[in-house]
Amino acid sequence: MRTARFICFLLLAVGLLANPAQTRAQIAVGISVRIAPPELPVYEQPLCPGEGYIWTPGYWAWDGDDYYWVPGTWVLAPEVGFLWTPGYWGWRDGGYFFYDGYWGPQVGFYGGVNYGFGYFGHGFEGGRWDHDHFFYNRAVTNINVTEIHNVYETRVNNTNVTRVSFNGGNGGINERPTRQEEAASHERHISPVAAQTEHVQAARANPELRASSNHGRPPVAATPKPGDFRGSGVVAAREGGAVHGSPARTENNATRPENNSARPTTPIHPRDLPPAERAAPPNTGNAKQDQKYQQQQEKLQQKQDQERQKLQQKQDQEHQRMDQQKANDARKQQVEQRHQQQTQQLAQKHAQQQQKMQQRQQPPRQNPPPKGKP
Repeated sequence: MRTARFICFLLLAVGLLANPAQTRAQIAVGISVRIAPPELPVYEQPLCPGEGYIWTPGYWAWDGDDYYWVPGTWVLAPEVGFLWTPGYWGWRDGGYFFYDGYWGPQVGFYGGVNYGFGYFGHGFEGGRWDHDHFFYNRAVTNINVTEIHNVYETRVNNTNVTRVSFNGGNGGINERPTRQEEAASHERHISPVAAQTEHVQAARANPELRASSNHGRPPVAATPKPGDFRGSGVVAAREGGAVHGSPARTENNATRPENNSARPTTPIHPRDLPPAERAAPPNTGNAKQDQKYQQQQEKLQQKQDQERQKLQQKQDQEHQRMDQQKANDARKQQVEQRHQQQTQQLAQKHAQQQQKMQQRQQPPRQNPPPKGKP
């Protein structure tokens, strides 16, 4: 039994290492969900309860049978200078995995998801630390200026208005970590504090927050403080988000390797593929060599993105022609089979390119000295 558990843990670790697109600071929960999480609901932000509180946006979590809404809430920062990086859902290995949020001196990657209230896909526009005081951007956050005087006002041009709640996969957000976000993933972090953990547990125990009950429009969308679901400042969703069918779960291959047959079919179109892998920043000790490799890696990723887009456009044009010609089901099936083959070939090509790139990064092996010589 112990051996089996060790093998499962090892497989999970290998799976994480094989997907460097995700930041090292965020760990994927070992359960994949075949149905995408619902869209983000629309709600107002409760009034900030006091100085030092940082906004943590709401998100959809998974309880094993259904998605449930974890209300957004204000949380006291665990340390001066620390900011919150939200968790997010990401497509990988035929399912959606959740990557936990964390506290740190910089905001890392959260999937490009627009959670609102300063979290517009990259970074945080809701406030900033100045020495040992947190200053709030009153243009983005709900602040009572008669009680909190550490404020400023900077308008933010938020053009990304999507309510999609996941990264990658069919219909997901196609974003990758920036250099700054990659660097943030290597800094010291703190896991969610006890108040946040209790907040999640309270949300999970509330049947009204399940997607099957509220249909994407939770009655408790945000709270002034963690776990406070009945107070006067509790906010309900103004508008619900689309729920993507009845949730269905498959165990991660690391946990149940015999369940491979239950996984979804192979991606048919380039948009169904997970985000292109991003190699970890090189650190060979040779600054020039590392910089050269980083430039080569970025150039390769740009080329691969262009190839994905080009193939997707070509396939979309074929779909349009079939619609115009009113093609029958047999013809459509033939086209989809060809699209699937094209997508597989492109994915294999890109994987081989990434592998060759990583092999070139590795330092050359040094032969051991002959016997008898130091």
